[in-house]
Parts: sequence; structure tokens; C-alpha cells
Amino acid sequence: MQLDDLVPGVRVSGVLPGDVSIIAVHPYGDSAVEVTYKDGDGEVGQQILYRADEAKLGLAAASGVTFEGDGTAFRLAAEALRIKLAGQHDTMLAITTSDLEPLPHQIKAVYGELLPRVPLRFLLADDPGAGKTIMAGLYIKELALRGDLARCLIVTPGGLVEQWQDELYEKLGMRFELLTTDLIGATPAGEQVFTAHPLLITRMDQLARNDDLLADLERTDWDLVVVDEAHRMSAHYYGNELKTTRRYELGRLLGRVARHFLLMTGTPHAGKEEDFQTFMALLDPDRYEGRFRRDEHATNPGDLMCRRVKEELLTFEGRPIFPERRAYTVPYQLSPLEHELYEAVTRYVRTEMNRADQLRQTGEGRRGNTVGFALTVLQRRLASSSEASLRSLERRQQRLELRLREMQEHAATLPDDRRIEERLGTDAVEDLDDALDEFGADELEELEEQVVDAATAARTAEELRHEIAVVGELVRLARSVRHSGTDKKWTELRDLLLSGEVRDEATGALRKIIVFTEPQHPELPRRPDQGAARPDRGCRRDPWWYPAPGASCRAGPLQPGPRVRRPGRHRCGR
Repeated sequence: MQLDDLVPGVRVSGVLPGDVSIIAVHPYGDSAVEVTYKDGDGEVGQQILYRADEAKLGLAAASGVTFEGDGTAFRLAAEALRIKLAGQHDTMLAITTSDLEPLPHQIKAVYGELLPRVPLRFLLADDPGAGKTIMAGLYIKELALRGDLARCLIVTPGGLVEQWQDELYEKLGMRFELLTTDLIGATPAGEQVFTAHPLLITRMDQLARNDDLLADLERTDWDLVVVDEAHRMSAHYYGNELKTTRRYELGRLLGRVARHFLLMTGTPHAGKEEDFQTFMALLDPDRYEGRFRRDEHATNPGDLMCRRVKEELLTFEGRPIFPERRAYTVPYQLSPLEHELYEAVTRYVRTEMNRADQLRQTGEGRRGNTVGFALTVLQRRLASSSEASLRSLERRQQRLELRLREMQEHAATLPDDRRIEERLGTDAVEDLDDALDEFGADELEELEEQVVDAATAARTAEELRHEIAVVGELVRLARSVRHSGTDKKWTELRDLLLSGEVRDEATGALRKIIVFTEPQHPELPRRPDQGAARPDRGCRRDPWWYPAPGASCRAGPLQPGPRVRRPGRHRCGR
């Protein structure tokens, strides 16, 4: 590069170690020039250059935007940046990017109660059916879109984990993993399952009863922890001593490892203010420290809690979301044979329940709970239909006879009994309902089948022979009812379905009808002159399916009809 080529605006190399921009040039004859320049740091300087310097001078490489890049890649990067910053301009971005239509109370809860609280310590206690799962999902997604959430743990009863996973994915597009034994086993050696999986759903008792998982959990931290059915984390005062449960201790631990902590329940208050205050200590242990004293402690947790009952929930048009509910009981008189069977089974259940209580009193709490649960299921099936009762009694008789043969051969407690008792996992009868809630629908059905067929309070072969004889007599009575040609429950149901009470008074159209029955293999009521109803003629149990337009009701077994899924986005009531 020659001295004559130096003009204002040119970027030159060789004047300094870095490139400079020429601001002005003043020549000194033909052999020298004085240049004024600006270096890369913006500093202005001057220097005299001679012909001998031309060898080291050069035109600097072009810099800045050249518009020669990949346009598709640039557009993708720009869109990613737009989404990242969208939360600063669209205050309800989680709604506009999800496949749902939230209701007014859900929007108010998420954007009026949850998001403004940083950090969050809150109890969402709306009535069941208000859509608390959707509210929590919108809150999770909104935090993620705003860059405030990377790690989220959801703790829920075992029967709800799959529902949470499905709703978060289908309606909000968020993929959470379930904490299972397989997931724990697949975690690489030396790495914790909680650190390897930042979006996780886990069963409440799976954590509460596993000391190893609790130890791992204590070494982690989470942007948000959500606890569903949080009222199960209970504790009680006995005198001046607080007796906590493993679930309550889990709640305390979750509060320590969470930056945002959200509890959810439809039943926050069981009528005892002292227990409620102890529960609220999970959110604010300083405010609710110590045993509740009415004259000293505040009873209004308004800044920590939001509760709305169904009657307060309205649509955008101001109409009630939940229509008025009117419940009627349709009584019917059992036939003499049905009444005899009902009384006989009731006596059997009452006798065996007393024996189950004796087991608990002698230290066999788990076995007593197993027997009590089996008898409860048996009596429920008696109330379902004579067909269901007969099948259950026949299976129980067969299983007890097999058990008698095994007892005579082995003279010991059978492994099946121990496995069933371990699955229930509690010695206290008051904890049995909560233990059963930890099972999914399929698991609970499988457990019921195992328990109702096999569980017994008999301790000796002689006691077992006596129980087999009693069950055999019940089977005889149930068969008599089955073959009598009379099923009063079906008769009443048929008359109700054919009456005008199931039609709309204004239009005459058939109202929507739901029949609740046993899952998967229902023993449905049937007409006495026809064969037993097939399972595929049962009620559709998927809550998202509705009758096809024009569906009608007729006498006889329920027939499988066409199913239609309602189009459009999900409404967010439950």
C-alpha cells in the first residue's frame, strides 16, 4: 500500500499492532505524510509515515455485517430470541402457547396470586373440580418462559402421577418424567436421579418412605416444588409435643430445597384449627411456630392462601361453571332371595371384620388391614349386582380351598400373604385409605382381585375349613339369586331409563347418562331373560368421550355405540 492511497475513512494495518481508521492525512512533500487515526479502543493519535513504511502498510480486512450468512439460520435465531423475550411483552404467554381455554378464576389465580409472589410460598385450596392442575401447569410454564424455572418437582399421590404427566404434556406441551424404579436404575453411576432429571413427577409416599431418596433429595435444590393433595402432610399435637408423620417431614424437606413452594388441596381445613395451623407451618414456620393458641395466633392466612368454592366460579359471560346439583335416591325393594343373600353376606363380613380387629389387637396390623380391605371390596360387589357377587364368592371359595391345601402341606404363612401385606404397607387402620390412594387404577384393581380372593383371618386349618363352609353356603345362595330370573336393581334401572325423567323437559331429548361400574371387567346388570352382559357393553370410562349425537336408550344390555371426541381446545374444569 502506498502513501498516496491513505485517505480519510480507510482502515489500515501496519500503523499500530492493530488496525486503525484514518481520520485525516497531511502530506509533507512527496516522501512523507502525517496521518491522524483512531485505534480499536477509540483513542485518537498521530504519526508521520515515510516511503520506507509502505512495505508494512496494508488495507485492513472488512469487518461488520456482510449479509453473506445463512438466512434460514438467522431467521431461526431471531425467532428463538423473540420467544425468549416474549414474556416481557405478552404477560400471558403460557396461555397463548398452550392448547387450552382457561377459565376466569384460573387466570386470576396464576397471574393475580401466584406470579406476583417472589419467592412463592402459597396454598391453592379451591374446591375440587376447579382445575388446580391446570393452574399449576400454567404457573410452571409461565416461569419457564420467563427464564425463572429450569428445575421443577411435582409430588402427588400415586394414583395421580400419570394424570399430571398427561395433562402437562397434552395441554401445555411440557414433558415431565415419572420417578420410577426403572428411571432410578437407568441413572448413570455417580449421578443422582434428581440432578439428572430436572422435570420430575414423583409419588408422595415413594419419597416419604424411602430414606435413600430423601437423603438424595436433601442435597438438591429446585426452582419450584408443587405438592398435590398436600393435606396428607399432617401433624398433630399431643400435649405439648408435636407428632409428625413421614409425609409431614417430607413437606418440611421440600420447603427447604425449593425456591418457590406451592401446596394444593381441595380440603385444607378438617375442622381443627390447631391442625390447620400446623399444616400452614410448612409454608411459614416462623409465623406458625409452636402450638396454636387462639388469643395469641392469627387465624387469617389470606396472604398465604387462595380458596374459592364452586358456587363462586363463573364463565366469562358470568354464568355459573357448575350447574345446580340435585341428587335423588331411587329406593327399591329386594326380592326375598336377594334379601336373604344380602343378610347372609353382611353377617359373614361382620364376623370376619371382628376377627380382623382381633388380628390388629394382637400386633398383626397389616394382616388385619388386608382382611378388612378384602371384606369391604366383597360387600361393595354385593351391592353392585348379584352377578358380581356370585363371581367374587366363587373365586374366593376356590382360592380358600387352594390355600387350605397349601397350608396343610407347608404349615406356614404363604408368600402371597406377605406380598399383599407389604403392598398395603401400613399397620394403622386409619392410614389404610391414604395407602390405597397411592395405587394407580390398574394397580388398585389388581390388588383388589388378589385380596378379595385370598385374604382371610383364619389362623388354623380348622378355622379355614369353617370359613370355606360359610363361603360355600353364600355361593349356593348367590347361584339361587342368579338363576331366579329376578334382578330388582336392573328392573329399576330399566324403568328409570325408559321413563320421562331422563329426558329434557323442554326439548324431549335424552339427557347425558353416566353409569359407574367396576373398571375393565364390569359385571353389569342384565335382563333376566338374556345372557350375562359382555364387558365391551359396559359404560365408556374415558372422561373425555361423550355420546354420539342422537344416541338413544333402550331396554336390554347396554350396546356399544359410536364415540365422538369433542373438537376444539380443552376446557379447563375437571
